[in-house]
Amino acid sequence: MTTSGILTIRNALIFDGESPDLIEGSISIRDGRIIATGREVGEAGVVLDAGGRTVIPGLIDAHFHAYALSLTSARNETGPLSYSALAGARRLAAALLRGFTAVRDVAGGDVGLANAIEEGLYPGPRYFFTGPALSQTGGHGDIRVTNDGGCFHGGHMCEVVDGVDDLLRAVRHRFRTGASAIKLMTSGGVVSPVDPIRVPQYSAAEIRVVTEEASRRGSYATAHAYSPEAIRHSILNGVRCIEHGNLLDAETAQLMADNDVYLVPTLVTYEAMERRGREVGLTEVGAAKNREVLEAGRKAVALARDAGVRIGFGTDLMGELEDEQLAGLRLQCEVLGVYGALRSATSTNAALLRRGDLGRITRGSCADLVVLDGNPFDEPSILWDESKTRTVIKDGQVITAAALQGLELHDNATVA
Repeated sequence: MTTSGILTIRNALIFDGESPDLIEGSISIRDGRIIATGREVGEAGVVLDAGGRTVIPGLIDAHFHAYALSLTSARNETGPLSYSALAGARRLAAALLRGFTAVRDVAGGDVGLANAIEEGLYPGPRYFFTGPALSQTGGHGDIRVTNDGGCFHGGHMCEVVDGVDDLLRAVRHRFRTGASAIKLMTSGGVVSPVDPIRVPQYSAAEIRVVTEEASRRGSYATAHAYSPEAIRHSILNGVRCIEHGNLLDAETAQLMADNDVYLVPTLVTYEAMERRGREVGLTEVGAAKNREVLEAGRKAVALARDAGVRIGFGTDLMGELEDEQLAGLRLQCEVLGVYGALRSATSTNAALLRRGDLGRITRGSCADLVVLDGNPFDEPSILWDESKTRTVIKDGQVITAAALQGLELHDNATVA
């Protein structure tokens, strides 16, 4: 959905997504693109007075799950897809209001959701998706417990696929239907019932056929992986991004840096499950595995930073925990500082998405912005405190709760 017309944001402190130095001035937007920034920008069209507040690029959540309605995998995978899509639309709209103007759905989603947002059928962030994640039998995407004798080939978020030929076919199908990347499960996970966290999953040949086919398509594969063993196994077979990575060690962090592999940590999901696991139905097995990775997560991010790994930002929140999305910024700030966390959630994630026109405030970039209620470098809590007001702009259009109900701004209006 692209908005025509002109918007000027004046009297702003601008974080451009890359430099730690804020710029004083204005931002001029035409037809959903930034056409100028700085002190010399004139006023035209709709004028939004930032009042000295800080403007940042629209936030990007690189580990989002539209279909994650619950911590119960069976419900997420096997319920009516129509219900999952409608509930997912609500989750996407809520993320947009928090300031996330783009998300990468790394287990689920489809071209229908993406097209509906693009065509303005419902409001949401820019939507990048992998389709169902690929899991081996008994892997992180296999929802069956040990004594379950039934069949499960996959659902809305994960598909169980074994063997080189079937994986090649599955990857080609995902790209045919609009996926921007491919997601593999290459280690155990917290909510899956039978796979130990540390054990690598998929053979080298299976991972390699996925990564080679993705590369031929000008894309990449990302891997759910926690342990050094699983991370190394993934990287050495061509994976370009690691999701979670909580048990990372220094040697493996250096391997990531040497191979220009991104890390997308999801610190908030473990803290939220520790605090609210009983409330949202986390199993005892899941709670035990969550404790294993909870404390290690911050250390892993610090190790990755010290090795020079490019660190993105993700949340991985499921079910009712979705309202913790902004809290993820607090946790990343505690490890990387405000500047590091903001870069992760803007320009670094944009580079991961291979979208140089996102995550930055510069001429030619998409006009996806957030006007914060102050300066986060002075008061970091502005980034995650939902009691603070924020103005979200996507494609040059001011997004408010009223706007989501169909109301529009008019030319020559001034927004205070």
